[in-house]
Formats: sequence, C-alpha cells, structure tokens
Amino acid sequence: MTGPATFGFRDVDPETKPGLVRSVFDRVAGRYDLMNDLMSVGVHRVWKDAVAARMNPQPGETIIDCAGGTGDMARRYARMARRAQLRRGGADARVVVVDYNAEMVRAGREKGGEPEIIWAVGDAQALPLPDACADAYSIAFGIRNVTRIEAALAEARRVLKPGGRFLCLEFSRPTAAAFRKLYDAYSFKVIPAIGEKVAGDRASYQYLVESIRRFPDQQTFARMIGDAGFNRVEISNFSGGVAALHTGRAA
Repeated sequence: MTGPATFGFRDVDPETKPGLVRSVFDRVAGRYDLMNDLMSVGVHRVWKDAVAARMNPQPGETIIDCAGGTGDMARRYARMARRAQLRRGGADARVVVVDYNAEMVRAGREKGGEPEIIWAVGDAQALPLPDACADAYSIAFGIRNVTRIEAALAEARRVLKPGGRFLCLEFSRPTAAAFRKLYDAYSFKVIPAIGEKVAGDRASYQYLVESIRRFPDQQTFARMIGDAGFNRVEISNFSGGVAALHTGRAA
C-alpha cells in the first residue's frame, strides 16, 4: 500500500494529486514563461542553455522532452541537432514533447515549433512510448510535480536505449546556509506576492514554491536515480544550488 503524495506542504491522496497539479498548470499555461522568470529571476534561460549544451543533440537521435510544457527545451534541442546536421549531414532528429497537461501542450503548439518536434499529452509515470526507443531523455522543472518520482524515473529508464542519456533539471537546495535563508525569504514572501500582482494567481505560485521545498535534496535525488537503473550519475549545481542538473546513463 502506497503512502500519501505531496502537494506543496500538504500530504494528499495519490489519486487526487494529478488533478490538483493539472489545475495549477491549467491556470498558468498561458503565463508559463513568466512563471519561470519569477521563480528564477530570469536565470532559468541560462540554466536551460547549459542543459542543452550537455545534451548535445545529434542528427538522427530521438530525444524525449518529458514534462516539456511549452517546448523551451525541445526547441533548443531541435535547433542544435539541425545545426549539427547542416555541418555533417545525417538524418533528421526527432524531439518528442510529452506533457501531462493538455493546456500546456496547446500553448506550446500555439508558439510554433521546429519541424523536428512531435507533441503528445502523456503521463511521465506511464509514457505512451515503446521500450528502448530513445537516445536521450530530459525533464526540466517537471519531476517534482509527478505523484511518484520513482515511477517517473523507472519510465525514463524503460524508454531509453542502453547507454542512453538522462538529464533532469530541477529547482533544488542552495548549498550555502546563509544563501539558503535569503532564497527561502525570497521564495515564500516575494514570489507568491508577485504572482498575485502580475498573474492574479497567488495560490499557484505558493504551491510551486512549496513543491520545491518538498523535493529531495541533490544527494538524495542522485541516489534515487541510481536506484532506478542509471549509472555515471553526476550533479551540477547552478546558481549555488538554486537549481541542479542530474545526469546519468541507462545501465
């Protein structure tokens, strides 16, 4: 029997969490980029560029962008793979965006997309994809919103080919205690207030801040990735641990 799931600082029935999370992202879908700007003071764009560089997409690869939202990461991957293709040839890459929230996928489609991108609505814990179909998998700012992190990691391992690349970018735990206190003050006092003023939605931003605090710290999450069947697990802290990139290879 499984225990409760987290929804911000609340413990909820696992069956109710998907609906609660869906309602949050239904409300913020049209302002998703604004949300990330508020949460990271705009630095998320630099972090994402660093993740894309680490991904190093290649022609002919199939890359899964899970919880891909409006396609920020997918567009980076598609453009990088196309530049590599122009330099040395090869088949078109394929970037599959999978997001649980149909409103987010709709917002991504409306922004326009690269020809390499395929959009799909699906659950990170039960991906609508066959075994060992992908060369690489990434999830950016999404895994803390799933009901069972272990299930999402198991699915990532299932859809990757042996040796496939795993990359997870997520808000994390600042490594310096003094900075952590300052960041907590900003997160809990400023972000919800700005969300209320700018987006008219305090509750969604309050949940997002709380969900970051409930997410495992860097070392704990790295162990979870290893337990899911990945090796060569590494951690790269960004902005003093405000966010962290975890990488690994499918064993």
